Amino acid sequence: MPFVNIKITREGATTAQKKLLVAGVTELLSSVLNKNPATTHVIIDEVDTDNWAIAGELVTGRRNRGL
Repeated sequence: MPFVNIKITREGATTAQKKLLVAGVTELLSSVLNKNPATTHVIIDEVDTDNWAIAGELVTGRRNRGL
């Protein structure tokens, strides 16, 4: 039973985009590792940019500077 956890910043991913992610990951596990899609679990965690940092800096600040 594969379990995949996708973490993305909370910046407006649409439901349609999330559906594509889930379908794509499920298909990839099925085609590459021969895993059963019926038992494949995919979780998408959306993290506020104030709770995610890169290189010691909050993503909110990086986004405000255009990075």
